[in-house]
Amino acid sequence: AEGDQLPAAHTVSQDETCNSRTLKAGTLEKLVENLLMAFGDNDFKYISVFLSTYRAFASTSTVLELLLDRYGNLEISGSKEVGNQNSPESTTVLSIVIASILQAWLDQCSEDFQEPPNYICLMKVLNYMKRNIPGSDLEKRAQNLLEQFQKEELENDDGYHSLSPCNPDDDEELEISSPEEFSFFQEEIVAEQLTYMDMMLFREVVPHHCLGCVWSRRDRQENKHLAGSIRATILQFNAVTNRVVSTILESKELKTQKRAKILENWIRIARECRILNNFSSLKAVISALQSTSIYHLKKTWACVP
Repeated sequence: AEGDQLPAAHTVSQDETCNSRTLKAGTLEKLVENLLMAFGDNDFKYISVFLSTYRAFASTSTVLELLLDRYGNLEISGSKEVGNQNSPESTTVLSIVIASILQAWLDQCSEDFQEPPNYICLMKVLNYMKRNIPGSDLEKRAQNLLEQFQKEELENDDGYHSLSPCNPDDDEELEISSPEEFSFFQEEIVAEQLTYMDMMLFREVVPHHCLGCVWSRRDRQENKHLAGSIRATILQFNAVTNRVVSTILESKELKTQKRAKILENWIRIARECRILNNFSSLKAVISALQSTSIYHLKKTWACVP
């Protein structure tokens, strides 16, 4: 009917045409079961949200055990919790669904499986794929990931350290022989280098590391390596702040005019960071300049144009 047609200029967004699965609460078993149902309904948002938040209430091994032992062995256990019949066709479909969930898990949260030296969870995924879908891309992905983890473990045992910008243990700072030397640095170059370093850090940030349920557990002894990508950005921020303070205050013999020149140079660097849209380093420099030790240098500030 003509009355049922949409106007020519009308547009319908994906959110308006797709139903979204919303769960307020549920047992872990039901949440995992809903992973399978969500894939069947093309509700990939639920899968992504679950993989990002499950660490707040369950471990990787527990979720994997439910997914593989309960539903992955459906043809053996005879379970009928998913689907109305245990036919070969439904079992094949279920295997494909589980493989797709595992693929998303390995792609989005591969660090969940980095458990040296035995990599129990990753081996469980690998054995499941060899048994059910041998030769698949997911099996190759899991095998490559295992080899990558083992290589990194071997390098660490041999005394090599990762040069990744997200290494939270790497707290090496730029060595400046004297505060006066810093005043000759071009602010554009310093700002560009800071921006490059921040870019390398932020591109490696894992989204679920930003969740409060993950970050709030970082201080526990067993979670000292938790949210490493976020810790790296914080370490970089603090390193910049400390460097600003140290270049201004390090030398007691520094005359007020020279100290003011260094302070002015940092202000210009902050301005360049703003032009480059590098708000992380910009805020780090401003925080240092507003710190008590720098703020109370009244004679120095008076010499700044």
